[in-house]
Amino acid sequence: MADQGAQDRHLPATERKIEKAREEGQVARSRDLGHLLMMAGGGLALLAAAPALSDWTERLLRVGLRFDSQSIHHPELMVERMASMVMDATWVVAMIGAVAVVLALAGGLGSGGWNWSFKAIEPKASKLNPLNGLGQMFSGQQLAVTGKTCLLALVLGVIGAAVLVLRMDAFASVLTMDLNAGFAHALSEITAGLGLMLLALAAFAIVDVPLQRFLLSRRLRMSFKEVKDENKEVEGNPEVKMQMRQRMREMSRRRMMAAVPKADLVVMNPTHYAVALKYDEASMGAPRVVAKGADALALRIRDLAREHGVPVLQAPALARALYAHTEIDREIPGRLFSAVAQVLAWVYQLRTARQQQQPEPPAPTPDRLVVPEDLDPHHKGAVPREGGAP
Repeated sequence: MADQGAQDRHLPATERKIEKAREEGQVARSRDLGHLLMMAGGGLALLAAAPALSDWTERLLRVGLRFDSQSIHHPELMVERMASMVMDATWVVAMIGAVAVVLALAGGLGSGGWNWSFKAIEPKASKLNPLNGLGQMFSGQQLAVTGKTCLLALVLGVIGAAVLVLRMDAFASVLTMDLNAGFAHALSEITAGLGLMLLALAAFAIVDVPLQRFLLSRRLRMSFKEVKDENKEVEGNPEVKMQMRQRMREMSRRRMMAAVPKADLVVMNPTHYAVALKYDEASMGAPRVVAKGADALALRIRDLAREHGVPVLQAPALARALYAHTEIDREIPGRLFSAVAQVLAWVYQLRTARQQQQPEPPAPTPDRLVVPEDLDPHHKGAVPREGGAP
């Protein structure tokens, strides 16, 4: 099953999986590049510190081989001298080591970038299972890394042995020279051998940097199912999203229906469309649509309006135009101002008559309400509106 799962992972990793891998400490780092920079930095620091090392060596020999009466009568002076020489040596070694460490870190940053994560060292039960460890030790990738490391060690060992064998006479001649000349000669021989090793490390690093990136991308490859599951996780399950949209529509419909009792008028067609209008001269620049619906929803708007005493007017052309060219909580189009103004004037007259208990004025007939033909979706010359009524 594991092999089958690995074979199915042929798709490149997504940005989300790459980011999660970085959070877990999985980055493409080349150890060979770090070794190269560390040795190169250590060598340069050694060359830079060569004069100080020469002086320190000369002083070490001079002080270490000097014995006087004070040293015999006061042995603690010998301890102080030894401590002083050790501190001098520590500063030199620390400087060279600091340069090597900084360059080694720079190599890691150059190959994998800065990545701060504690997840890689978190205790996990799977890490304690020896079977999992054996499986990783004998995996193809680990065997390849082990083989490359062994080959590098062999190459460096051969170079070092060759330098020692071929330059044995040069190293032996150092014994016949004075201290400063011998030290300079030995340093030049060591630098030549170190240069050959750096060339070998550079060759391995050139291959290892893209190799580590390739191995990481291969290890992070995903199957079609994993990509699909990730998309569901990021974008949301389609079924859940559909349910959320349905709930939002239901909430919007409830808010819309709650605005119907506060409307000034409901215009109908007579059963297919219903549009509820409201106008407040103090807060609105034009009448607004507070609710609209078709078919069964239109009947619910009509019944709710009648229950709360909201006038209902049968005006098919105006109802169709308002339904097709307006949105909820938006003002009506300017070309419908004239027809809606006539309707609202009738509403105000109707309210006054009811308050004074007088006969109700007749409702305006549909033929008196001027509606532009191109705004009526049922008219042959009407321009259809995207998302509007059929």
